Amino acid sequence: MHACGHDFHMTIALGALTDIVIKRPKDHALFLFQPAEEGPGGAEPMLQSEPMKTYSPDAIFALHIDPKLPVGTVSSKPGLLFANTSELFIDFRGKGGHAAYPHETKDMIMAASTFNIQLQQIVSRMRDPLKPAVVTLGKMQAGTVQNIIAEHARVEGTIRTIHPDSMQLIKDGIERILSGIETRFDCETSVDYGANYYMVHNDEGLVGQFKKSLEGTSIHYVDAPEAMTGEDFGYFLKEIPGFMFWLGVDSPYGLHHSKLNPNEDAISVGIEAVTGTIRSV
Repeated sequence: MHACGHDFHMTIALGALTDIVIKRPKDHALFLFQPAEEGPGGAEPMLQSEPMKTYSPDAIFALHIDPKLPVGTVSSKPGLLFANTSELFIDFRGKGGHAAYPHETKDMIMAASTFNIQLQQIVSRMRDPLKPAVVTLGKMQAGTVQNIIAEHARVEGTIRTIHPDSMQLIKDGIERILSGIETRFDCETSVDYGANYYMVHNDEGLVGQFKKSLEGTSIHYVDAPEAMTGEDFGYFLKEIPGFMFWLGVDSPYGLHHSKLNPNEDAISVGIEAVTGTIRSV
């Protein structure tokens, strides 16, 4: 279960499309049903597709639900909204064996654990403290039973940075640490960065037009803080002026939580915000 509100996003897009077909705007409107938002990422291949080249829009925008905001509220900001992100998958391969004879093995639980501790020093000691970044390992797998030393370990995580140049610096730091791990534990490592997402940087003028389009409606606008969340939509904004905004859905549980339960009253709010923006931008 992904639990990020993509069923809401698709429903709102279909609802807005229905409204636009019935009440035609003065300009052409292109609706994108973006695939693979969480990986491997759909925005970059969509930008290279023939329909996008043929019907390249002058402006582009998208929404994402926010469980923390009440229904009837939307939130955005000019400039940076979401961070640059990269997935992280690392394998450690050594030599397994009996727990009673550790000297005859190459323990990959030790190697992966040592890596995790050193990994946190990249943010605290190897990177400019004025350039925020987060490196998190959310998953570690190793071993089979309690009395066999693991010959393989795998860690999975994420890298998030505010500045694009910080991403490569962190990746360089990871690879230097892995080189040291290989020497110290006489093992082999491999790293895969998976899907990488470009930061979401909103166009100031279009955010202003979005706020103006809400005047006279019951929809309440609030300024959004920057967040270390990532979004594939950033690749569209790298090429096309636009913005992204949060849609309040008032759920006690947050994004990616198994009990996320958005309030369906937010669907009509999202449709109104989308159609109003299409007619005003």
